[in-house]
Amino acid sequence: MFCPVKLILISVSLNCCWGLSDVVVSSPVLTVRVGDSALMGCVFQTTEKKPVTKVDWTFSSGEHAKDEYVLYYYANLSVPVGRFQNRVHLAGDVLNKDGSLLLQEVQKADQGTYNCEIRLERESTVFKKVVTLHVLPEEPKELTVQVGDSIRMGCVFQSTEEKLVTQVDWTFSSRERVQEETVLRYYHKHNMPMGHSQSSGRFWNRVNLVGDISHHDGSIVLQEVKASDGGNYTCCVHLGSLVFRKTVVLSVTREEAQTLVVPGTDRPEVLSGNQLLILVGIVCTTILLLAVLILIVKKIHCSKSSANSTAMVQSLENTKKGEPEKHVYSSIATREVIEEDQSGRSEATYMTMHPVRPSLKSDSNNPLGKTSAGGLPRPQQTF
Repeated sequence: MFCPVKLILISVSLNCCWGLSDVVVSSPVLTVRVGDSALMGCVFQTTEKKPVTKVDWTFSSGEHAKDEYVLYYYANLSVPVGRFQNRVHLAGDVLNKDGSLLLQEVQKADQGTYNCEIRLERESTVFKKVVTLHVLPEEPKELTVQVGDSIRMGCVFQSTEEKLVTQVDWTFSSRERVQEETVLRYYHKHNMPMGHSQSSGRFWNRVNLVGDISHHDGSIVLQEVKASDGGNYTCCVHLGSLVFRKTVVLSVTREEAQTLVVPGTDRPEVLSGNQLLILVGIVCTTILLLAVLILIVKKIHCSKSSANSTAMVQSLENTKKGEPEKHVYSSIATREVIEEDQSGRSEATYMTMHPVRPSLKSDSNNPLGKTSAGGLPRPQQTF
């Protein structure tokens, strides 16, 4: 804002002191995006027919920053300088006192003030012009759109000069097709866009020029996008001999689930798709596996429950039967012993209850009258 005022004050003071007559033009503002091109005009409007001897372009990034050379023209030779070397060239017609500068592939660091100075042969007058450049973030070069939708593709050539756009060309190329197709052409003499295709004409009635040509805007809108529309779209804006180019990459995707189906052409593709069958198969298989898993888990749980119940019952029975069995077995053993004792005693009693009385003959054989142990006469068994 203060640079033009400062330059005007300097020029006035120089005119008063040295008699010079510098011409200083107010500073226009130009806004561009990273990666685009910018045309900064510098035209010396004069009736003098003297040729231009020198053109200087310098750049300053701030008030206290040091100026750096961008380009200079001297002795019919244009020389870019420094970091601008491969990105700038003199776009104006020097013979017509036009020292306009074309800056391509604009970078974020290019934001600042650009000063132009034009000197004529044998003239002390210096024409000066200041251009302020603002740089915005880059627009996405890759656009994505779904089949059937519309997409806007921008193509704006920023310039400080009100130069007439003579032609706008949009072309298309894809990996499948080597030859480029014409998408849209605009000519100034017709003052309207004309759709023309060199091959199949498939862009006819689907492309509209929506940009403002008077502001160097050649943007278009592509309607009813098809799957075959994916590829590279190149825009060329012609300002006389100057050409601005920009390329946009378009990716086309299909909707996963289409609710509206156009009868005749698209319906068989939807019905014959294998994706739906695969999805249904996966869902059914998952349900069956889940049911089998639930049955297996239930069966294992029931088996464990029955086994635990049986073990608990057996342990209870063993606990209850332990002591009674021992009592029964001890009773039985006691009875056996008693029976054995009784049987032994009965046998002894039997032998005692049936003695054989001695005869006289025996008495004579046993004169001493010997008795058995116990004081009883010794019995004699009869066989």
